[in-house]
Order: sequence, then C-alpha cells, then structure tokens
Amino acid sequence: MSEGHWIVNTVIAGHPMAFNMDTLVTMWAAMLFLLFIAFLTTRNLSIVPNKLQYVMEGILGYFDNLIKSMVNKDGEKHFPLIASLFLFIVTANLMGQLPLKMLELKHGELASPTNDINLTAGLAIIVLVYYVVAGVVKKKGKFLLHEFSFVGIISMLVEILELFTRPLTLALRLFGNILAGEILITALLGICAWGLPLPIMFFEILVACVQALVFTMLTTVYIATAVNEGEEH
Repeated sequence: MSEGHWIVNTVIAGHPMAFNMDTLVTMWAAMLFLLFIAFLTTRNLSIVPNKLQYVMEGILGYFDNLIKSMVNKDGEKHFPLIASLFLFIVTANLMGQLPLKMLELKHGELASPTNDINLTAGLAIIVLVYYVVAGVVKKKGKFLLHEFSFVGIISMLVEILELFTRPLTLALRLFGNILAGEILITALLGICAWGLPLPIMFFEILVACVQALVFTMLTTVYIATAVNEGEEH
C-alpha cells in the first residue's frame, strides 16, 4: 500500500475510536455485490440453469459435498456459514485486482478489505466462536476434557492453546498473502506500469481464490473435529 488506510477518528460514548474507512467501504461493497448476485441467480430459477445459476450451483454443490464428507451428521447445519465465508472472502480478495487504486483519496486508497488484519481477525474470531459453540452443544462437557485423568487434563490444556492459535493462523495467513500481493503489484506499477505487473496480477487472482478456499476448508476441518463423535479433538 502506497498511502495506507483511510483512517477516520471519532468519539463514541466518550471513547476515542478509529475506523479504517477504506476497509468498511470495500467490505460493504463486497457484501452488496454478493446480495446482487444472489438476487440475479434466484430470480428465475430453472431446471435447466442459465450460466450464472450453473456456476453458483457448482460452487455451492462443491461445499455441500465437502461438508457432508467431513462432518459425520447434520453437516448441512454448517453449510450457510462455510459457503458464505468462501463467497465473501473470494470476492473481497479479488477486489484487490480491480483498479481501485486509481481512485484518488485524500487520506488513503481503496484495496481489498482482506489486506486489513482487523477484518481477517474478525472472520477468524467468528469461526472460533462458531466451532466452539457447536462443539459444546454437540459434546457437552466432553468437548475439551475427554476424560478426568492426567493425560486428559494435559490434552485439554493443549486444546485450549489451539483455540487461540487456530484463529491467529487463519487471520495472519489470509492477511499476509493478500497484503504481500498488493504490495508487490504496487511496486511493479512504480517500476513500469505497462505490462510488467500483468503476470503477477494474473497470479494474484489464483492466490485470491486459493486463499479463500484454504480459509474455508480449514474452517470446515475445525468444525468437523469439534462436532464429530468418537474422534479426538
């Protein structure tokens, strides 16, 4: 990022707060875009799908099969979260490949919202809370403590540590990959704006899709280990 985030400082209930407005704008733009695509897809559903319906059914069908194969029972309960995460993250990642940097802002620039650690950390915390709650509901008191013994207590402490490291790695992996790609493209644009950044931009499109898939698949794994019966957590 050449100029950094567009930061707005304000006071709410007597507490000074700062907002990355570029992240909020692009985040809401990604969500509104997905709502628009959902409207177009479901407006005229047909047994013989059009191109848009075919693509969306293919994406959602992939995650439906993935969840059912990894979660033993009631996998469909987790489908809305997992599919929504993938669609939002891939859309947000790809926004970094749009020429938003050409828009002149007074205090910053527009880019992918996932190049902000605040957003990726928020997504990771949502995943953490979701699979912990799902595991507690499913396994009750055996979610962390499988047996009351020395080995069981040590295993519980290790799993508690994992509860903090899992969202951290999710957030940092997504944030780091998207930010690094945007910094590289910005540097190449500064060297030669004609042609040089194109190979990296095409590569970053692949990275954007792969990182969204990795985040979503890891989320599915965490949910599966939390709710599946008879497996070590």
